[in-house]
Amino acid sequence: MQATQHKLSGRAVFCLVFLPFALGHYLSSLMRTVNAMLAPQLVAALALTPGQLGLLTSAFFFSFALAQLPVGIALDRFGPRRVQLMLLMVAAIGALAFAGGQDFTQLLVARAVIGLGLAGCFMSAVKAISTWISPARLPSVQGYLIAVGGLGAASATLPVRLALHYVDWRGLFVALAIGAAAVGLLIYLLTPMMSVASVPPPAASRPADPSPQSPKPQSPRRSGLRALMDVYCNPAFRETASLVLIPHTVFFGIQGLWIGRWLNDVAHFSESAVAYLLYLGMAAIIFGAIAVGMVTEWAGRRGVRPLTVAACGVSVFIAVQLGFVINYAPSYQLLSVLFTLVGTITGIEYAIIAQTMPPALTGRAATCLNLLIFLGAFAVQAGFGQIVDCWRPNLLQQYPPQAYRAAFALLVALQLPGLVLFLRRRRAEAVLSGRMASIPAH
Repeated sequence: MQATQHKLSGRAVFCLVFLPFALGHYLSSLMRTVNAMLAPQLVAALALTPGQLGLLTSAFFFSFALAQLPVGIALDRFGPRRVQLMLLMVAAIGALAFAGGQDFTQLLVARAVIGLGLAGCFMSAVKAISTWISPARLPSVQGYLIAVGGLGAASATLPVRLALHYVDWRGLFVALAIGAAAVGLLIYLLTPMMSVASVPPPAASRPADPSPQSPKPQSPRRSGLRALMDVYCNPAFRETASLVLIPHTVFFGIQGLWIGRWLNDVAHFSESAVAYLLYLGMAAIIFGAIAVGMVTEWAGRRGVRPLTVAACGVSVFIAVQLGFVINYAPSYQLLSVLFTLVGTITGIEYAIIAQTMPPALTGRAATCLNLLIFLGAFAVQAGFGQIVDCWRPNLLQQYPPQAYRAAFALLVALQLPGLVLFLRRRRAEAVLSGRMASIPAH
């Protein structure tokens, strides 16, 4: 049966499109960051080392990243309604497997399955919203979507802490599995079907071109690789990624796990205090995202490019991390919240890519950017644990400040070259502009 595209009222779009898909994004953010709160329980139950804890939690990012390209193709081919139903069922299976896992390997595989099932939550929401909402309203609605994701991350802190008074971490993942399945069904049952005109027809239904002069179609694999190369070779993409990509991966990799462990091991806060500080940090994502948009627009009206705003933000973000490196004891609480608040500047990467890339490449660029960000977050989260694991814990299984200082110092060292390269390019541009201005006009 063919689907027809009817105009929906604003209330219908909110209830039938935005809300179901936003719930999926909420759930994705919650499950991505929940291990930051559950880390003490997981370590106690399975005697995990920091290296194992980092690898276990980062498996989400690894499978999430690998699924980006095929999920993007599936969304274009089948639409977000059907794709999200299947993916969220996969996430539910992964959550149930995690709840029943008895050793590190089983939990590792289950966590990867969860990441696979949640890989399309944000992209499917954006695609569904862009289908049913006018382009003029897209920026503000996507901002609301990001805010919902911030609520999901915040829900992984104090609310999870309160839930652990009634259920253990296994019962919590059973509840998350039920939630994933329920959201998938909600999306499938409530969201209207897209017009078939918006979905490419099957290859068998396309008329053949009888012209012998027509070029042979490229294989999907070759065209996909060519699309990736077109994006990665674009100067605007490379310039943006060289500055913001590594800080973005650090932000995702650290705030989802290691800030909580640092507050416990180095600052020696109780679990309730850690939960409260993580809640403040995750809630700061909402305010940070709004502030970044406002500051970028304000700077743009004064002729300041978004990439320059990003460079300023990355500089402050690195400065905050230097506070961890020098073990800035007077305000551990402030450091933990500032890391998340300032780290939201890295989200400007998507807007810069959308503004500077050719229109024909923006969709593929966003997918490629997701791939790099989440692969990088996997490396950061797992690698950070391996560095901390080089030290021995005390009797309370807390690792020394030197372990975290070394790990943060390496992260700072990885981010500095991109900032230095940006400053050198800007200086070269300024020198060239000065020379051109000094040439007399004929």
